[in-house]
Amino acid sequence: MADQAEGVIVPFHLPVLLTEVLGQLGVRPGGVYVDGTVGDGGHALAFLRASAPLGSVCGIDLDPRSLVRTEQRLAPFGVQFTPILGSYAEMVSLVQGMLGSEARADGVLLDLGISSRQVDGSGFGFSFQQDEPLDMRFNPEADIPTAADIVNTWSREGLVAVLREYGEEPRAGAIASAIVRQRPISSTVQLASVVAGAAGRQSGRSSRTHPATRTFQALRIAVNDELNTLTTGLQAAVDLLAPSGRLAVISYHSLEDRRVKTFLHQPRVSLVNRRIIRPSAGEIAENPRSRSARMRVAQRLAE
Repeated sequence: MADQAEGVIVPFHLPVLLTEVLGQLGVRPGGVYVDGTVGDGGHALAFLRASAPLGSVCGIDLDPRSLVRTEQRLAPFGVQFTPILGSYAEMVSLVQGMLGSEARADGVLLDLGISSRQVDGSGFGFSFQQDEPLDMRFNPEADIPTAADIVNTWSREGLVAVLREYGEEPRAGAIASAIVRQRPISSTVQLASVVAGAAGRQSGRSSRTHPATRTFQALRIAVNDELNTLTTGLQAAVDLLAPSGRLAVISYHSLEDRRVKTFLHQPRVSLVNRRIIRPSAGEIAENPRSRSARMRVAQRLAE
């Protein structure tokens, strides 16, 4: 399926680990489910179909443009789908504000990856594949510093810290020095060129990885405060779950996965699977961007 915007056909983002998510969450007719990062609505669409006719699905997203498209896509399900603009870190108040103060979820999904639409030339500035302004805010209307603000105003020491902590970048010092020398830097392609010149191929995770990949990851995490949001959001998800309800979290890099793994060893939940769930070879062939996905699932214990 695809979305048509301004005369251009844009494919919907392929939901990662879709069959596994449905099975692990045990989506059933009449259940209440929350997709905390609804994006293009691929997982939510499957939840709606599996929980019909009396189920309820809430889709939360920070990006108002994405939420409008998803609401249109899922309009045939009527009141069964509730779109909510906001952060999954606030899902308890957001969901209960829409469904009632006693509402609880039978399943919650957090897919922490950015969508193909956000990567492939959307104006977000997440990728150097297109020449775009250095923004990187999930919500383009949010009053928070952009990647351009960080790149052009932070000290060399501050940039080094961000690149090391959020990008695990071994050439953080050289890259930060190059950024300071070359600024102002206003576009994704310009930043990628500066980073590549400073880091060279050594900074890539493999020969297929652009040397600016870690820098872009680090800036995106810093702009959106992703790791702190994740910690708060995991707690919110457990708070919202009904007893025996399940939480599935799909992460894409070790910084996220370590936080998820640590959090899920708390006494309020039990692990459903001891081993990480990864995409099959078939899924990776169909959707190469799913390659780094890893899913952990936990169940809320009875109180």
